[in-house]
Amino acid sequence: MPEKPTILNKTIIAKSRLFRIESLDIQFSNGIRRNYERLARANPGGAVLIVPMLDIETVLLIREYSAGVHRYEVGLPKGKTDAGESFMEAANRELKEEVGFGARKLHHLSSFSLAPSYLEHTTEIVIAQDLYAEKLPGDEPEELEIIPWKLNKINDLLSTGKCTEARSIAALFMTLEYFKKL
Repeated sequence: MPEKPTILNKTIIAKSRLFRIESLDIQFSNGIRRNYERLARANPGGAVLIVPMLDIETVLLIREYSAGVHRYEVGLPKGKTDAGESFMEAANRELKEEVGFGARKLHHLSSFSLAPSYLEHTTEIVIAQDLYAEKLPGDEPEELEIIPWKLNKINDLLSTGKCTEARSIAALFMTLEYFKKL
């Protein structure tokens, strides 16, 4: 197994409020050098995706505008981890902001990379249970629609074409498997 390549130089070639594009000069263990570009977050911190379980069978989905595809999408609540905040704290905060619930029980299900060849980004997947009503003001420009959905009916959701985000889809199926094992 080859050793991990060495980043010899990193240059920011573009930056926005949310992202930066980095040019990486990389040397592999066999001596070959290449230049790669990747998209990275403009600010440090990670991201969380929350699977809020109303009960053992029902997940709470949200419907929100997604600028990248210029349409409304149904999926799981998500957001960034703020400075000084653990991803579990971020999960509970985002849940309160986007869904209007807090969770007494949080379980770290997994970590996801979206496109590891191009994105310096990891999302922590957290199952939230034992929910209680608590709303915090969030950064959404409009109220999000909350959609209770039976976890065992995820294929029906996917057939609507309204839920296409890969992280949400993977997290829903992983959560379904997680509860089958309990």
